[in-house]
Amino acid sequence: MLNKAAEQLKNYAEREKRSIDDQLTLSNGCPVGQRLASLTAGRGGPLLMRDINYYDEITHFDRERAPERVVHARGAGAFGLFEVTHDITKYTKMCIFEKIGKKTPMAARFSMVTPESGSADTVRDPRGFALKFYTEEGIWDLVCNNTPIFFIRDPILFPSFIHSQKRNPATHMKDPNMFWDFVTHRPETVHQITWLFGDRGIPDGYRHMNGYGGHAFKLINADGQAIYAKFHFHSQQGIKNLSSALAMELCGTEPNYAIKDLYNAIENHDPPTWTLNMQVMTLEQAEACPFNPFDITKVWPHADYPLFPVGKIVLNTNPTNYFAEVEQLAFSPHRLIPGIDVSPDKMLQGRLISYDDTQRHRLGANYMQIPVNCPYKTRTYHRDGLPCVCDNYRDAPNYFPNSFCGPRQHAKYAEPGHVEKLNEGQTHLVSSRYDSRDDDNFTQCGIFWRDVLTEEERVRLIQNMSNHLKDAEEWIQEKAVHNFAQCDAGYGRRLRDALDQLNKEAFELKRVQFSRDVSEL
Repeated sequence: MLNKAAEQLKNYAEREKRSIDDQLTLSNGCPVGQRLASLTAGRGGPLLMRDINYYDEITHFDRERAPERVVHARGAGAFGLFEVTHDITKYTKMCIFEKIGKKTPMAARFSMVTPESGSADTVRDPRGFALKFYTEEGIWDLVCNNTPIFFIRDPILFPSFIHSQKRNPATHMKDPNMFWDFVTHRPETVHQITWLFGDRGIPDGYRHMNGYGGHAFKLINADGQAIYAKFHFHSQQGIKNLSSALAMELCGTEPNYAIKDLYNAIENHDPPTWTLNMQVMTLEQAEACPFNPFDITKVWPHADYPLFPVGKIVLNTNPTNYFAEVEQLAFSPHRLIPGIDVSPDKMLQGRLISYDDTQRHRLGANYMQIPVNCPYKTRTYHRDGLPCVCDNYRDAPNYFPNSFCGPRQHAKYAEPGHVEKLNEGQTHLVSSRYDSRDDDNFTQCGIFWRDVLTEEERVRLIQNMSNHLKDAEEWIQEKAVHNFAQCDAGYGRRLRDALDQLNKEAFELKRVQFSRDVSEL
């Protein structure tokens, strides 16, 4: 395989053929005449505070690193397409699967889990396999690993689990005592530990490993029927692994082994591919399952829940800038689209908050506005924050519900309610979005108006409220009067009378002002 990675700069220069007249500028667009020396008081003198070239350079340099990911810090990314090869619309209404042959743009990031960003690619460690699909109904993130199970089943243990694999707080070295002490305290780790210390513990690069969603997800079809599913991505390059001896050697001689292998394969027009296969489990099967089907330390046996093909992914484009397109590529299991929902898997539910939280810490409150993370179209009520890189929705209203043409919800995207039943026989309430708008909102307020407030207090209340409400549109005033009249008819009537009087006075004032203006003409 040709080492295209080593030729990247030469290829760039040949492609661009930039002339010596291509003008260097500061960040504000100001042309730069001298970039090889600081501004000083004399040849050997000190720097001058007014050197805007130096300040433009150094102040950005001081801030050019985003915080490293706590986990999955080291990785590689690529872009490509997902194509549907088999019809699964009986299981889900997800637009990405709506017809055979449909292609959806996507991004992928492969990673090490616990090593820091500067570590070698060939240490024994699970690998991340994160996928982002840019659909017309939003971003779908599927955050996978290269093993179908995980170490723990309760998210409250996750920080301690990661700490045990990081560095000893005193020695700042990896510590086998920490690792083995934690996992022996938690016997559910034995399944994943067996995978980790087997042959697949060190994949031969990212192209030669599978990806597994691990978690059970709930799929929902167009009729509102639900089923549980697991996603499997099988490498079409074949599974290959490194021996411990070779992996150790590569740590010293080729620490970027996996990153280079992926980059060169794509540049040499040998794009890696994976087939997507699924397992499904009905709600009734989940209830009768002899083990907890939402326990991520366990697999669904293929004999009972056979795999079937769905589609394939092809990664055919390398990033043109690693920081912009890979380091800022942010994933979250919370990023779902219509037709897929979470299951009762505790680890999955624990990840929903954690991933978004860490991305906001690393990249800012508006990390979804970064181009590599941004959906094709968004209409939200999110405003402001750092960094804001779009038009901030210009002059649209920033609250919901509203009466001024802001984006509205649509019933066709409402999630259907479902009863979740585990094998323990527990009774579960239906999960749904229960709108409390039509609950009893008025009885107690009416009692407060009639039985608690004195007449003097009611007079002041009406006066205060009407003086504020009079500046709202008249149709909004009518809605307010209607609400308070349901608390007590007298309450609504007195508010209406006060508003009528204030509106009459305002109209008279405008009439007088208009007459005065006309007479002055």
